Amino acid sequence: MSVLSKSGCNLGTCHGNARGKGGFQISLRGQDPDADYIALTKDFFGRRINSSNPDQSLILLKPTMQLAHEGGKRFAIDSPEYRILREWIARETPNDSTGYRHLAELQVTPAEVYLSARLGEATSGQPSEWQLQIRATAKFTDGSSRDVTSLAVYEIANPIADVSHDGAVVGRSSGETTVLVRYLNRQVPVRIAFLTTRPDFVWSGPTPANFVDEQVFAKLKKLEINPSPVCDDATFVRRVTLDLLGLPPTADDARRFVQDASPDKRRVLIDSLLERPEFSDWWALKWADLLRIEEKTLDQKGVENFHSWLRNAFANHKPLDQLVKEIVAGRGSTYEVPPANFYRALRSPYERSEAVGQLFLGVRLQCSKCHNHPFDQWTQDDYYSWGSVFARVDYKIVENHRRDTNDKHEFDGEQIVFLNESGEAKDPRTKQTRPAKFLGEPNALDRTRDPLDGLAEWLADSRNDRFVQVMANRIWQQVVGRGIVDPVDDFRVTNPASNPSLLKAVADELAGTPRSEQASLDPAIVATSPATAAGTSSREEGAFDLRHLLRVILNSKTYQLASEPNATNRDDEANFSHALIRRYTAEQLLDATSQVLEIPLEFSGFPKGRRAAQLPGVAANRFRKSPLTDADRFLSLFGKPPRLQSCDCERSDETTLSQTFQLVGSGVINRLLTTSGNRLEKLLASGQPVGDIVTELYWASLTRPPTEEELGVTTQFLAKAANLRAALEDVMWSMINSNEFLLRR
Repeated sequence: MSVLSKSGCNLGTCHGNARGKGGFQISLRGQDPDADYIALTKDFFGRRINSSNPDQSLILLKPTMQLAHEGGKRFAIDSPEYRILREWIARETPNDSTGYRHLAELQVTPAEVYLSARLGEATSGQPSEWQLQIRATAKFTDGSSRDVTSLAVYEIANPIADVSHDGAVVGRSSGETTVLVRYLNRQVPVRIAFLTTRPDFVWSGPTPANFVDEQVFAKLKKLEINPSPVCDDATFVRRVTLDLLGLPPTADDARRFVQDASPDKRRVLIDSLLERPEFSDWWALKWADLLRIEEKTLDQKGVENFHSWLRNAFANHKPLDQLVKEIVAGRGSTYEVPPANFYRALRSPYERSEAVGQLFLGVRLQCSKCHNHPFDQWTQDDYYSWGSVFARVDYKIVENHRRDTNDKHEFDGEQIVFLNESGEAKDPRTKQTRPAKFLGEPNALDRTRDPLDGLAEWLADSRNDRFVQVMANRIWQQVVGRGIVDPVDDFRVTNPASNPSLLKAVADELAGTPRSEQASLDPAIVATSPATAAGTSSREEGAFDLRHLLRVILNSKTYQLASEPNATNRDDEANFSHALIRRYTAEQLLDATSQVLEIPLEFSGFPKGRRAAQLPGVAANRFRKSPLTDADRFLSLFGKPPRLQSCDCERSDETTLSQTFQLVGSGVINRLLTTSGNRLEKLLASGQPVGDIVTELYWASLTRPPTEEELGVTTQFLAKAANLRAALEDVMWSMINSNEFLLRR
């Protein structure tokens, strides 16, 4: 089996394909040894395996290219692979599926390594310092061990290095990568960093504010990367307001903050923003995307109920573990028990299991439906046992006022989510029901217990490290812009955290691990939160407090770094050495433009003045008589997700030509600029000098005053204008279309 894997015979591109190749099919990556044994040995013509003359066996002739082989040469006649296969054939292909030792552990060294080379050497090719040998040792159930370095498979995540047949690694360019070492059914990652040593490097990072900075800066020092300086006040107030409220600050709020001389004004601002009503709107929107709150499957009332429940949960400081428990255990009327709508959008046991696994455990299980996961530990047995946990969830459709009689996926009316005692989910491989098991747990569930209540308690337990880390990582990504594990819902051995100690520290903080077990926090930050003030991890003392963890992250120097890179961190994307520039989401861009121009938005089916971030669903007008507004079309055009998947990836940040046309000359932007009574008209009516009007527009749109050059050029342009209102519209148009307005810096 190790030879088949080492030679690539059982990959999806070769005989491990679902249909095989050339009439020969084996399981993907050796997931089914029993079936592979039959495929290899039960050849009708006796040519694939020839025990009387092993060297004439096709499984030796073809991969050595003694006979034509579409897959090319896989090993040589004098190789260990050839010898192992030949000896097995000569012994008449014994089957060792029972009674033999099995692989218990794969030990790989080194687990993590930093390789440094001088800058001059690194630019000339492959410096000698960028080389290492990976060693793999197999530990078996009988206590024996064996060096399997030459038989292990080596797969590199980021192709900045070459890996030889026997695990010798040679770096080609600076950066970080992971080599996955695989032997039989075990896989172990090796993290490697290729560094360009700077002889004159001197650390110049800011003083850490809390344990976040201590963890981030410790790794940056190893990488000889200096963080960017802390951003200025104007950048900070815009960034933090956007991240917490989904809106830029108003002109008055921005001016007041920048002019404030208080040394702790950033901490005070963070505390005030966390209690603003817009905070609950913005975070309910983020979760509504993940929980598939859209009208086609939930109907209008279900969407509004579920969204309102979410918003109230955030407004009332509901702990995140309690929030998740109520979602996964929810059942009853979808009109009276809002969390029950979660299962209304997921109509089969396996849709539910995949969604819960991805949302709350960071596991993408879809691959395991058809074969064992090629890059993770999960097997098909795991997949179908996990699906069985949700098999008894059922629906009673009280009414369905379907508009489209041909669309069986449309529901409009109350439903009752309940547990059907006879519900079952069959494994299509065996046509039998598999025992229900929580993901990764060895024991089957007691059939007499409520599976959803049991799931809620097991899933959201503070001792469930996977759940805690996934939740902490999601929060980190939503304000920093990149997960410590990225993507945030893809936790696996082959996609390790960029900074494991940082992830653990942030997760411990969310779970309420006692302060004595963590690095220090700034006392001023601790004092603002009951979660850490008492130094306990009890449920009543603030564990799983979203605002507390946000407060810690936002007060860190790491979050407050500028986006402008320096010579050492220019190429860094994963270690948080500078702020990542991001495009506004569709809702942020539309709400920001509406706020700047002081004209309320109009969405189909909602009263005038509803902000984009406050919309409960995706397309509330789907089956209504009122037509789409230009604001509705804007959100769709700029990437608002249809909410058909339980994944952040569904929200698009791709730029398109249609978006450019929308910004520069049509649609809602043009209407907001020209509507009577907007900010421009009010400023003109105020009688202020033109220079003051220009300054106000800069504060309102870009959160800063104009430079002397900007003020001079703009006032000169306006002084020459025959129509001052039209000229002001042009000025405002240029600001809205600037990168400074469109990007979160």
